[in-house]
Amino acid sequence: MAHKELIAVLDFGSQYTQLIARKVRECGVYAEIYPFNIPVEKLRALQPKGIILSGGPSSVYAPDAPHADVKVLDLGVPVLGVCYGLQFIAWALGGEVNKAAKKEFGRAQLHIVKDNSFLPKKEQDLFTVWMSHGDSLTKIPPGFEVIAKTDNSPIAAIQNVEKKIYAVQFHPEVHHTPAGREILKNFLYAICGCAGGWSAEAFIESKIREIRETVGDANVICALSGGVDSSVAAVLIAKAIGKQLKCIHIDNGLMRKNESQEVVQAFRDTFKMELDFVDASEIFLGKLKGVTDPERKRKIIGETFIEVFEPEAKKFADAKFLAQGTLYPDVIESVSFKGPSVTIKTHHNVGGLPARMNLKLIEPFRELFKDEVRAAGKALGVPAELLERHPFPGPGLAVRVLGEITKERLEILRNADEIFIEEIRKAHLYNDIWQAFAVLLPVQSVGVMGDERTYENVVALRAVTSVDGMTADWFHFPHDVLAVCSNRIINEVRGVNRVAYDISSKPPATIEWE
Repeated sequence: MAHKELIAVLDFGSQYTQLIARKVRECGVYAEIYPFNIPVEKLRALQPKGIILSGGPSSVYAPDAPHADVKVLDLGVPVLGVCYGLQFIAWALGGEVNKAAKKEFGRAQLHIVKDNSFLPKKEQDLFTVWMSHGDSLTKIPPGFEVIAKTDNSPIAAIQNVEKKIYAVQFHPEVHHTPAGREILKNFLYAICGCAGGWSAEAFIESKIREIRETVGDANVICALSGGVDSSVAAVLIAKAIGKQLKCIHIDNGLMRKNESQEVVQAFRDTFKMELDFVDASEIFLGKLKGVTDPERKRKIIGETFIEVFEPEAKKFADAKFLAQGTLYPDVIESVSFKGPSVTIKTHHNVGGLPARMNLKLIEPFRELFKDEVRAAGKALGVPAELLERHPFPGPGLAVRVLGEITKERLEILRNADEIFIEEIRKAHLYNDIWQAFAVLLPVQSVGVMGDERTYENVVALRAVTSVDGMTADWFHFPHDVLAVCSNRIINEVRGVNRVAYDISSKPPATIEWE
């Protein structure tokens, strides 16, 4: 999809790189992420309105440090360096970077020391920023001037007005820098001369035109899980091509309580779409019998999905396209600054189908972040109860039933999970949480129920806050809500006598347990 305006974000390995792109888009300008070593001619061909150099964990003077082509700074395009990006600019253009006498992590007070059109105008020229660095700029390059400092960093922001190169030691993209949005907008509009106009509504209009042009009079098959991504993708594609879209929903036996019935009802009754429903729960559970390793579970589920989906899809012999709800974070994982990231877990999708069935992929959201998909869904009229649903893993409850998967253990988990979510909704906390769910542990705990000693199952509850799932913190529940959840689960779910609450953040833990 072509964009009138592009900000190119070069990734040096920062945990906040995705956040930079998201914040730029929130300012109304489209941004894409590229590896730090993108060839300069390829970058030039993109015709970016501006370039942002991300932060990163390396020391710029280290032998193995990531260095962009210095010609990137001489394209005549405005450049903004963030943290490591500032240090790279200084190192590349003749300044000096050294290990800081005192590391600076967390909040700091930024003092503006020279009038400029880049940093916001604040009373007393002082505002809070978020720092995260162990190295510091000790000598600025020729042609630059210092425009801000902190008590610990005498050089916290620099500029070269003639070359339109600006750089800051802090992170304007994080919410801990309250003026960060204003700083990014200054760069985008005052310095890069962007006109703006990127929005969910604008995206929908252009994407509908693109889908119509691509598909023509052919049919499209959509693997509909019922999650936010595939659901909004289906609604968007249906708006573009109507009855040419054929949706298939497969119940793999690993869905939440009544979930498949709700998906079928929503898309047949509310959206009036053609939906092929397949109950394959016995097939999936049969293949998972006795399997306890989480990676084997994921692979079996992925392979079985293709085995079940393929004959269903062949019913629509005239279909030429397969629609998927792939998001931008899935795409950029393969173009990170060190290449494809180490496999933490195998992602479940229908990736084997296009090649086997000679189908072409349609991924309308491969440029969008999760929150942008939700905004697009809202603009398309998708009901809030569907848009606001918490993320659900592709392998479903298979990765929340730790150990062996059986019908009995799945039923225990479904009932516990239903109570947990019900109580969260009652407490009006559901939309404050990124993801909440119950996990059935493969251990039995001693308890006393009705004056008798019991050995029953342990259920762990997990709830996290996050922006995009890349990092997450555990949700700080009011204790009385957790007490009600525990009491109800132990009393109402047969086979459970102990409930625990997971207070691990990501990293080091992942959101899911497997």
